[in-house]
Amino acid sequence: MHHEYPKLFEPIRIGKVEIKNRYSMAPMGPIGFSDINGAFSQQGIEYYVERAKGGTGLIITGVCMVENEIEQFLMPSIPLVTKVPHMFLLSSKLMNERVHAYDTKIFAQLTLGWGRASMPHILVDPSRHAVAPSPVENRWDPSIKHRALTTEEVETYVKKCAASAFIAQQAGFDGVEIHAVHEGYLLDQFAMALFNQRTDRYGGNLEGRLRFAVEIVQAIKSVCGAGFPVSVRFSLKSFIKGLRQGALPGEDFEELGRDIEEGLAAARILADAGYDALNVDAGTYDSWYWNHPPMYFEDGMYLPFAQQLKAAVEIPIITAGRMDDPDLAEAAIRDGKTDLIGLGRPLLADAHLPEKVRKGLKAKIRPCLSCQEGCIARVSKPCPLSCAVNPACGREVDYAVTPATVRKKVAIAGGGVAGMEAARVCGLRGHTVDLYEKSDHLGGNLVPGGVPDFKIHDRKLIAWYEQELADLEVRVHLNQAADRQTLAQADTVIVATGSQPLALQLPGMEADHVRTAAAVLLDESLAGDNVVIIGGGLVGCETALWLAQKGRQVTVVELLPEILGGPHGICFANYDMLTDLLDYHRVRIMTSTSIKAVTPGGVSVASPAGDGVLPADTVIVAVGYRPEKTLFAELVDDPRDIHLLGDARDVQNIMHAVWEAYELGRNI
Repeated sequence: MHHEYPKLFEPIRIGKVEIKNRYSMAPMGPIGFSDINGAFSQQGIEYYVERAKGGTGLIITGVCMVENEIEQFLMPSIPLVTKVPHMFLLSSKLMNERVHAYDTKIFAQLTLGWGRASMPHILVDPSRHAVAPSPVENRWDPSIKHRALTTEEVETYVKKCAASAFIAQQAGFDGVEIHAVHEGYLLDQFAMALFNQRTDRYGGNLEGRLRFAVEIVQAIKSVCGAGFPVSVRFSLKSFIKGLRQGALPGEDFEELGRDIEEGLAAARILADAGYDALNVDAGTYDSWYWNHPPMYFEDGMYLPFAQQLKAAVEIPIITAGRMDDPDLAEAAIRDGKTDLIGLGRPLLADAHLPEKVRKGLKAKIRPCLSCQEGCIARVSKPCPLSCAVNPACGREVDYAVTPATVRKKVAIAGGGVAGMEAARVCGLRGHTVDLYEKSDHLGGNLVPGGVPDFKIHDRKLIAWYEQELADLEVRVHLNQAADRQTLAQADTVIVATGSQPLALQLPGMEADHVRTAAAVLLDESLAGDNVVIIGGGLVGCETALWLAQKGRQVTVVELLPEILGGPHGICFANYDMLTDLLDYHRVRIMTSTSIKAVTPGGVSVASPAGDGVLPADTVIVAVGYRPEKTLFAELVDDPRDIHLLGDARDVQNIMHAVWEAYELGRNI
């Protein structure tokens, strides 16, 4: 059945544990999946069982804390193995029995803590519980100073880690993974000379800095047995060019963290110490987008690192990093670049991805957009982990779509994301659905937004919806705007007519060289060589990056003090990478600047540096969108069940549109 991808479905062993295929669920912070006793909550259990049901060969849970006294976090937030050990054991036993029913193996990821990477709002008392290998500033708030762990505290961590592994073994976990000589977490800080200036046995040369990690695996093997698998999350290269400053792919810079040569030496030490697998990526919290890659990265961005590690050690290598394309994954294993494929966010978007690949149903895989809005952005707040395109993620049972008790005729006006998701959910529930779209295609504003190469997964999302709606026999009416007559026979009407670009009322805006961002994205020839973009939101900045990558000279003019709404406007991994890319591609950013008029040769502006004229042969307007509510206003006194949805109600992002449509659809 899976002849198209034979390598992906070959068994493999980690230690003595055989895994049925090459798909591994990458560990992601299980925020919201713990109860007050530190055990897995029912939602957490259902979350992992669903991924087992979907065909994943190996599940590696998100971090489970081994203690919460030295570096004390607010609880409950994530599982804590040693808080009430028998409760953790009982909940895990129930979960693992169900996971094993699908012939899936499961490892518990055990965390040694965050160190300087701790987000201040999760620490009980930063003045007491902010720790690190050596005194250092907090990654997020430099005013918080982390003290050095004592030798005795390090030894306590080792003992707690071994005790937690033993509890995990008794609970039926097939192995454990140590978190982590990666991403700049506490154990990684010990491994890097940049953060470790200790003079005890846990400092000094590379062997000393890795002694903490080495003692952990030795302690676990001594209590759990040599055959109990222990993997380690491992970053080969740090990409730190300065504190809180990462380096882009291909950028020439001086590595301040762990470079590849030292990373390969570290991998050999860890393998010799007894680790059974390396779960590989790159980056740290200072280069955060490397660990949580936005859409601006190419697919498979960790494979070059994995390939080097494959040549350096003999233990299995697990590689994530935008590896959801089965053709890429199959080739990576076939060509000897990696042994297992790690899927993190793609399994949030579609828990059944491996099984769909096995069955030859690639078109039915719901794509991850790498937008990070439902996962990383929520976890950092903190909110329960979920997914922008899969609202049921993390609440698989209590927020599932169920058949409707009364079947209705549902009419939907608008074929954008909100309209398509509402149609899909209503179709799943058994309603008869008619979807009306005035243009000749579905997708709405996602169509121009998905033009840049780095937005290919937006285009895949539209294709996925088209496939789903066809399979559900939703009647899609293209080139037909909905009106009272077309909606007359429906029991329920959903108005999802989207939004329209805002227009600026300024002198010269009627000139031929003034365009909307959508128009230029759909027809690149409309952009000249020297472009001024009015508006530094996400649309304006991504359009600027796209044009700059194509060789245009681009200036972004933003009225507010910061582009993209500042670091909290979008997920900060995406924010950091996009702003770094704009700088790398020499996009000029002018903030706190207003446009006075469009002139034949550019735009006149008022900036903190004074008034002036920016030369431009193309002016692109990207100042936002306004809801399109005309149809809803015509129906406002209609006695039927009428709903206003998505951008037509409130212009936000894709996650807002999908989640709102899902909630509405599952309750009609």
